[in-house]
This record gives sequence, structure tokens and C-alpha cells, in this order.
Amino acid sequence: MNYKQKKRYNGYDSLAASGFSLAEAMLAMVILAAAASSILLPFASGAAVRAEGTHRTLAAKLASDLMEEIIATDFDYIINDYGVYIEPEGDVNDVSGTKFVELDAGSIYVNFSRSATCEIYEPPFLIKATVSVKYNEDENENELVSLSRLISQ
Repeated sequence: MNYKQKKRYNGYDSLAASGFSLAEAMLAMVILAAAASSILLPFASGAAVRAEGTHRTLAAKLASDLMEEIIATDFDYIINDYGVYIEPEGDVNDVSGTKFVELDAGSIYVNFSRSATCEIYEPPFLIKATVSVKYNEDENENELVSLSRLISQ
């Protein structure tokens, strides 16, 4: 069909009128965006659940490590060394006393803090040790793990 053979319909060329209007294209984009967001939403919430699980696992490891340190300490020195013990955020140490973290964005332990309290019960001369690990995310500090144990002489 050449240019001279085009039929005119209400003042417009029939070939030019066969495409989508702007309103139809915008409506199609809105429907596509709604469908894409409903498909991607579970992936975003799944990532948040995975991150929380990772934080809880690391917190359990940190709490267990500190409890093992307390148990390995001679009974007579537990109260002196761990009566009120605090490792602030960014200053968490391993068993040898070396910091787990260097304050950079890549460290997995950078937002963790842990503390311990030990109380003596007489008689039968038991010590109750409690270790708690907290995670600070966006200025919200959440206690993730708390362990308690009785230690005998």
C-alpha cells in the first residue's frame, strides 16, 4: 500500500491510528509494575529473615564462647573476672583476648556486644553465670541470646 492509497478515517491515517494510545501504554506499565512487585516482595522479606537467622546464629556462637570461658576459669576467680563483664559493640574478643572485629564495614561481628553477670549462691556454693548477646541495628539494640548456667566448685 503506497501513500496515496491510505484510507482516511475521521481525519487520521488508518496506519497511524493502529498503535497504542498513551493512556493504554501507561495502564499496561502500571499493571506490569504491580505484577513485578508482587513477585519480588517474597524475595525481599526472605532476605530479611535470612539476615536475622544469621545474626542469631552468630549471637549463639558468641554467647557459647563466653560461657565456655567462664566455665574454664578457676571457680575462685569467676566472680572477680566475670562478676559484671561487658564487651561493648565493636569490642568483642575471642578466647585468647584478640578482638573478633576490626571496625570496618566488612566485619560480621561489628554490631554485636555481649555481657556476663555471675552471682554466688551459698550453700552449696554455686555460681549462676548469665551471658547475653545483643545486636545493634539502626540504633535499635536487640537481645538475641541469653544463656544461664549453674557452675559448681
